[in-house]
Amino acid sequence: MTTIYDIAKRAGVSPTTVSKVLNGYPDVSLKTRGKVQRIMSELGYQPSAAARSLATNRSMTVGVFFQDHVNSGLRHPFLHDVLASFKDVVGGKGYDLLLFSDAERENFPSGFEARAKHRDVDGLLLVGVPRTDPGLVALARSRIPVVSIDLDLIGSRASYLMSDNLGGTRAAMSFLLNNGHRKIAFIGDRLGTKPGHDRMLGYQQSLQELDLPFRSEWMLDGDFTEVSGYEAMKKLLQVSELPTAVFCASDMMAIGAFRALQEVGKKPGQDISVMGFDDIELARYVTPSLTTVRQNKEEMGRLAAFELLELMAREDKPPTVITVDTEIVVRESVCSIS
Repeated sequence: MTTIYDIAKRAGVSPTTVSKVLNGYPDVSLKTRGKVQRIMSELGYQPSAAARSLATNRSMTVGVFFQDHVNSGLRHPFLHDVLASFKDVVGGKGYDLLLFSDAERENFPSGFEARAKHRDVDGLLLVGVPRTDPGLVALARSRIPVVSIDLDLIGSRASYLMSDNLGGTRAAMSFLLNNGHRKIAFIGDRLGTKPGHDRMLGYQQSLQELDLPFRSEWMLDGDFTEVSGYEAMKKLLQVSELPTAVFCASDMMAIGAFRALQEVGKKPGQDISVMGFDDIELARYVTPSLTTVRQNKEEMGRLAAFELLELMAREDKPPTVITVDTEIVVRESVCSIS
């Protein structure tokens, strides 16, 4: 197999010069560039990633750590849409994605920093990683460029990005109030994730700001899964005073709440209004179609990619906190009451 060292020897130049030609660097004369390209063509040389990275000292690879709190893997619509737009941007700049496994293996390094260095990635994207992960401390202190989504990781080379969870929740609560609802329950993850915490905080702030009644039995725990929404709604249906509306901190929990209501003969959007957060594809197809808070997932992936590319390109780039706007999507699951 022909290597860049074979090309360099035949052309009478250094391997670094050959790599510069491969990467389009301007500091190679036209004569030398033409000679190297001619020899590569004659030998049918196909450059490897290692050859391309020799001059740049980069692997042209971005590592992705994803921990799935809803146990649906890459099929989850939120992750799929974010990663698709992220991949389009970094791929356009010549980078490949390396998806790290969750499994710990013998004789392999553990922790985000060690695994990133072992695979020689140029930067990292973190999605769905809990704040409690012990490996985050070392990563935040490292010099590895990192962008995290829905995780407030703070470090000298670590930026993070998330939707406006507080603002989106407060907008949802105002929307429910404007439709006549004053008795509003909450189903969500209160402390486990940054988005869950912020959506719970937005709910509590709205109760105070809008002068709405608080009932401890109207605050129920869920972990973003359909099952948890189903179980939470079953508990809610057992309390002495029912709310007229339920705000769920994810669409999957709202869909689970639909099922619990339907099992006891109650109609979502008529007997009890239900609102979600995310605007996954399924939200428009369930019955009734789900009124929700839309996250701009494609924009999140795109902005995360641009931020990571800049962190990788500039050692002096300060970390950034990026907030992406949300919007209310009105469908059929919220009714107006007098």
